[in-house]
Amino acid sequence: MPQVIKEILYRAADRVQVLTTLVANSALRIPPSDFIRTVRVSQGSDVADHRIVQEVEPGDLVITADIPLAAAVIARGAHALDPRGELYSEDNVRERLAIRNLMQDLRATGTLIDGPPRSARGSVASSPITSTTC
Repeated sequence: MPQVIKEILYRAADRVQVLTTLVANSALRIPPSDFIRTVRVSQGSDVADHRIVQEVEPGDLVITADIPLAAAVIARGAHALDPRGELYSEDNVRERLAIRNLMQDLRATGTLIDGPPRSARGSVASSPITSTTC
């Protein structure tokens, strides 16, 4: 999660006095606060995601760019928001998950390639899609 988003969350947690928990597999620096805590999990694929899903309760808010995590917390009655501020819903997270899975399958089978050769691209710039999780 981008640092600027974390700083907004830290200020909001103190202002409205709501417990805010950050889950990560590495140490996080947080300001001193009675309303901000971190949970450090072991290294490994989706370990932090599994912990979040275990602890989330209906009505909680999870901020993530991870679509499978968003789907899992919504299924448990919580809300999920992407770092850009878009609220995931049952419908849009299901659609995004289907697209993500299709793209993974296409890449795995070699059906999906990068695009035309660089010489054919001309002056059009492209940028890859990236995502981060905290």
